[in-house]
Amino acid sequence: MPFTTADRLAIHELLALHGHLSDSGEFDRFGEVFTDDIVYDMTAYDAGHLTGRDALRDAALQLGDANPLAHHVTNITVTPTTDDTAAARSKGLAVNLDGTTASVTYEDTLLRTPTGWRIAHRRILPRRKPLTP
Repeated sequence: MPFTTADRLAIHELLALHGHLSDSGEFDRFGEVFTDDIVYDMTAYDAGHLTGRDALRDAALQLGDANPLAHHVTNITVTPTTDDTAAARSKGLAVNLDGTTASVTYEDTLLRTPTGWRIAHRRILPRRKPLTP
């Protein structure tokens, strides 16, 4: 099945849904966003790789109040790699309990599944200093 504008829109909504589900603690709905065997690459935070949706849920619950109050996703770009796979880059903004903010880049690999597009691999890269040419 060829990659369509509807696929692009579905991926944009999928990336946004992750923040909504995370912020409301609806981890039981992560199946709407991630494959069963999602690889969540947190090596830039010295946290290694989390594998599987249960590992994501457990990590979020363990962080407790250290989780951001809000996840915001913006600047989404989608590049089809085959008819059934795509790469997406987006910016994530987090608002923390103490009022501070953080910025990351998400690099995602997405798969078309029988139930829709899902993130199979996510790499999170923190932005810690401005660009210096």
